[in-house]
Amino acid sequence: MSKRDFYEILGVSKSASADEIKKAYRKKAIEFHPDKNPGDKVSEEKFKEAAEAYEVLSDDQKRQRYDQYGHAGVGGAAGGGFGGSAIALIKADQINDVKESIKSAYAYKGFKAPRFFTSLPSAGASARLLS
Repeated sequence: MSKRDFYEILGVSKSASADEIKKAYRKKAIEFHPDKNPGDKVSEEKFKEAAEAYEVLSDDQKRQRYDQYGHAGVGGAAGGGFGGSAIALIKADQINDVKESIKSAYAYKGFKAPRFFTSLPSAGASARLLS
C-alpha cells in the first residue's frame, strides 16, 4: 500500500512555513481526534496519518530527507523502521568503510568474512543505488 503525500495529508504546500504546518496539523488533530470520534476507525487512521506527517514536516532534517527521497528517506518505505531504504541512504564514500569494517571484524575473530560481505557494492556502485 502506498502512503499519501505528507503535504497533502495536512493540506499545505511544499513551501509552507513551520507555523503553517503546525496550524494545519492542529486543525486535523482536532477534527480526527479519537476522543471526538469514538469508535470511528477511519478518523483514527486519519489522526495517526496527520501525526506522522507532522512528525516529519516539523523537523527540518526529516523534512529535507522527505523532500529529497520521499517516504523512503524517512523510513516509510516498508511501513516503518529502516525498510528497504537503509542502503540507498548510505553515502558513496561510506560503502567501502562499511565493507572494510565488516571484513576486519571477522578477521579479528580469526574467521574469513562470508562471501556476502566481500561482494558488497563498491563506492562507484552507490551512485546507481541513489538514482
